[in-house]
Amino acid sequence: MRIVKEAEERKNEILDVAENLFMKKGFDGTSTNDILQAVGIARGTLYYHFKSKEDIMDALIHRMSESLLMKARQASEDTTIPVNERLIRVVMALKLKESDDNEIMEHIHKPQNALMHQKIQRTMICGITPILTDVVRDGIQQGLFHTPYPYEAVEMMVIYLNTIFDCDLFELTVEESAIKMQAFLFHISRLLEINPEHMDSLKEVFGV
Repeated sequence: MRIVKEAEERKNEILDVAENLFMKKGFDGTSTNDILQAVGIARGTLYYHFKSKEDIMDALIHRMSESLLMKARQASEDTTIPVNERLIRVVMALKLKESDDNEIMEHIHKPQNALMHQKIQRTMICGITPILTDVVRDGIQQGLFHTPYPYEAVEMMVIYLNTIFDCDLFELTVEESAIKMQAFLFHISRLLEINPEHMDSLKEVFGV
């Protein structure tokens, strides 16, 4: 008997199977036939949900981004913990484990996927900026930070970090990265007018 599944359930099943195959065989080493056989569906069903293998990868990237942003949002909304700790948790929520989504990240960073790379950068910048802004606004209310432009200040921070530490744009040595991060914190302390006694916890956020 043929099993009929809801469209969203089937779509996620295809994504789960494809992600597993990409991890095991690599994106280039996985064919649409591999995905069809593993899911047990006809080619027409696959193309109903996704136009191509690249479309599947694009959906996986979107799902990964949304998952990271959801975790970051949950961390930012826990007002029972101090502002500085919330900042740490938000940043940690955005970090992928080395074993997680390796094939996806390698695919994103390939030269031929520059547009896809830009897309995920834009998604993360637009997604994380309002999340961090809410935390900074709470910090302003508590007297930890001082700025009339919290959103724009956070936006500058996120764009800088997302750009200067992008390995596809800049090949930095360990020493160069350390210096740039120190300089970043130096200027952020002035951008947000952070009290010196609160800088240690902010350095912890960025691992300095």
